[in-house]
Amino acid sequence: MLEVDSYEHNVLARASLDHCVKCTICETQCPVMRVTPLFSGPKYVGPQAERYRHGESVDHSLDYCSSCGTCTLVCPQGVKIAELNSVARAAMKRDHMPLRDQIISRTTLLGTVMTPVAPIANAVLKFKPARIVAEKTVGIHRDAAMPTAQLTTFTSWFKRHTPSTTPTRGKIIFFHGCAGKYFEVDTAVKAVEVLEHIGYEVVVPKQGCCGMPLQSNGIFDAARKSVRTLAGQLQAGPAGVPIVSTAASCAGMIRHEAREIMGVTDDALIEAGSRTYDISEFLLGLADKGELPLDDLKRIDTEVCYHAPCQLKGQGMGTPAVQLLQLIPGVSVVESGATCCGIAGTYGLKKEKFDVGQAVGKPLFDKVKEVNPELAVCDTETCRWQIRNATGAQVVHPIAFIHEAYGLGKATEPKAGSV
Repeated sequence: MLEVDSYEHNVLARASLDHCVKCTICETQCPVMRVTPLFSGPKYVGPQAERYRHGESVDHSLDYCSSCGTCTLVCPQGVKIAELNSVARAAMKRDHMPLRDQIISRTTLLGTVMTPVAPIANAVLKFKPARIVAEKTVGIHRDAAMPTAQLTTFTSWFKRHTPSTTPTRGKIIFFHGCAGKYFEVDTAVKAVEVLEHIGYEVVVPKQGCCGMPLQSNGIFDAARKSVRTLAGQLQAGPAGVPIVSTAASCAGMIRHEAREIMGVTDDALIEAGSRTYDISEFLLGLADKGELPLDDLKRIDTEVCYHAPCQLKGQGMGTPAVQLLQLIPGVSVVESGATCCGIAGTYGLKKEKFDVGQAVGKPLFDKVKEVNPELAVCDTETCRWQIRNATGAQVVHPIAFIHEAYGLGKATEPKAGSV
């Protein structure tokens, strides 16, 4: 029997509960329900089951929801299905949180441990016997996508960095996220160099984890603490200036998940969220106002598949990366049309969910191989790792193309520290 405290229920999500008319549109679009019978479906475990959760048993297939958010996006009645499911799953796991979920939710800890021994860490992650042991003891699948540790963090690079241009536009805060700090350093570096190239003085205040991995695994108390701390840190930067991020999932935590799922409505969070932008969204906004130097963009003759990650779609901004990339002469963008890549943060890493994640992502993987098996584009880090692992393609953030088009370096250059 599972009892869910009213404290655990987000009133914003529950307020939408009775708008459900059982049309099942959410179930026709659910990428997990499409590939496995282990998940009973977003309607069944969401608004339908929510009415009976106080003191009643819960269908534990709820744990197979990947939290991709597709159900909320497609609901014609505005029911916050994914948010309801996330809150219920957190309550379901509250008294028996797996050690594995605790470990993989601490991105900052993992980065701190792996960075000083990056070559060794990378070698271990590619050593099959070690991965088999990890699967049997911890529950992380032996073939799951893993990050590549770097010998230098982004913050270390930034401290040594001297801008090559004189600022002409004023200041801007760069929000790198944990992956940008420790694993996708090259992406964060390219973002700073592009922002400086177009005239901004980039400020990088101290930043902790946004709590997204904790939230997605149901560890709400720690996630709330993390996101509140981060909101305060971001506000420590210059007041009122834009906060721009290459980490779409982390930006989404500030703008959406913390409030809609965990009920965090602190003034600092709301204020920080109101001026946080995905970098493609921000640059496209400049272009729309005639403030992005388009004549400087050099031609890049290539066709690439672009995948819009779930975390970005959940923020309701459309696909700014597609429009931004199309501003580069010679670039042809083919949208994947796929619902989800299957990684869903840490979902696809887990032993019991790996095959489900691979099946969810198969249409995307096939599309990447069809369009350009060498190169693809995606906005979030874990999705890029998933696509790389499944297809063998080099998968880059959209900013890598803008960086190359401005003559600042190749979009496909290898990351430092990889083995």
